[in-house]
Amino acid sequence: MKLNECFSSNNKYAVAYSGGVDSSFLLYAAISSGAKVQAYYVKSSFQPEFEYEDAMRTAEHLGITDRLTVMEADVLKQLDITANTPERCYFCKKLIMGIISEQAKADGCNVILEGTNASDDIADRPGFKALEEAGIRSPLREAGFTKEMIRQLSKNAGLPTWDKHSYSCLATRIPHGTAIETETLERIEKAEWYLFEQGFKDFRVRFDNGAAKLQINKDDYGLYLLKESEVMSRLKDFFSEAYLDEHRR
Repeated sequence: MKLNECFSSNNKYAVAYSGGVDSSFLLYAAISSGAKVQAYYVKSSFQPEFEYEDAMRTAEHLGITDRLTVMEADVLKQLDITANTPERCYFCKKLIMGIISEQAKADGCNVILEGTNASDDIADRPGFKALEEAGIRSPLREAGFTKEMIRQLSKNAGLPTWDKHSYSCLATRIPHGTAIETETLERIEKAEWYLFEQGFKDFRVRFDNGAAKLQINKDDYGLYLLKESEVMSRLKDFFSEAYLDEHRR
């Protein structure tokens, strides 16, 4: 299937938009096909503010700010989410897509799209089950678009997201079985924002029983060595202890 075959002039499409590589390209492709499109961004405590701001800049680049609806999801009031079981992503995705579906229906959108691609391992993504249950389509996956293809096509199209690093939600930094609390999320967000400001590109600050476990990509390791003392000192401002995960670099 070709991607443009996923869109029809007979439908008005709702696109679940996060500002990441996949959803940005999906939105671009839908607009380029001439389809009627409305984008929906759902804010929650699991997304840091700088990711929201980045998504808004990309939306401006795409020229769809007048067709973008921003909504809120109070994930921390959902006990099946904050309990942080292995099914957390399923419950979270179900909540977010439910919010989008309700508004999209009110806006006259009869098809909802999201950005799962052909490289994603759906067996390792509980949230995909929620998409299937809600009848939400994943055109990039349907058309066989891999992450590598999407990045190249995004680059060709001049999209600012083409080389953006993947940034999973803050809840993924907290191990299953550890309850998700506002304070923990805020500490992680502040620590990761500090690292972004220092020039790190691909990393995670994981919560490990009160300590910060820093995981960095090998491309950032040289920068880490230059700033090791400063980085560890700063992370200890937010956590009881900090250490580098030597197996993840």
